Amino acid sequence: MTPYARRGVHGQTVEALARRILGGEIPEGATLDLVALQSELDVSLTALRESLKVLAAKGMVDARQKRGTFVRARADWNLLDADVLRWQFEGGGTTGAEWSLLRNLAEVRAIIEPAAVRLAAERRTEADLLLLETAVEAMGREQADPGHAVDADLAFHRALLAATHNELLERMEMVIESGLAHRDRIVHSSPHSEDPVPAHRAVLDAVRDRDPQAAETAMRALLDQAGRDLARLDSPEEGTGSNDTEGSGGR
Repeated sequence: MTPYARRGVHGQTVEALARRILGGEIPEGATLDLVALQSELDVSLTALRESLKVLAAKGMVDARQKRGTFVRARADWNLLDADVLRWQFEGGGTTGAEWSLLRNLAEVRAIIEPAAVRLAAERRTEADLLLLETAVEAMGREQADPGHAVDADLAFHRALLAATHNELLERMEMVIESGLAHRDRIVHSSPHSEDPVPAHRAVLDAVRDRDPQAAETAMRALLDQAGRDLARLDSPEEGTGSNDTEGSGGR
């Protein structure tokens, strides 16, 4: 999915407003001063209104007569929207809120991916295996380059969900990918993370063997390793994590 910021003035306006809302600069319940925003962002009123329609579709803002346009309560936001997830992870750092979101993502993955890999082991095709193998090979080649390592890891998990041949599970890529990309960027940039290739290779081998139980076991081991990598970063010793978050145990 192309980030909104690459879609011209309209997209840049959408992202600027979204980040202010997600970051709390424009708090829940606040009424937006459209004239002031138009001047500050240097856009036309039409462009501003069109951008707000995008955010309204994501549950972040609404408009009422006599009240104007306002920020809705966080409980109303579509937090599973791929753009909303990405905006939360692109705030320019790893904040306490982002660590919390990463832990939430780890819990979601622990629910979805072990079950998904069982289906993948039962339903995979030769084409699915080729995509998984290509991703694992790329992961091994690109470990020295964090950006390429992230791309390879995303390709693996995308191919794994596709191998379930379940359209709804395939769409879970939209939920997992943004958070996984952010997690991978910080983990692969650390010299303390474990080699990801053996764990991914074990999942691939079990899927190739059409062994659902072995595939689930391998996936749980992979997720445990991912949790350990993140826990090393979210700690005072690393100096990378936030001290105002809860511990990372249980991931």
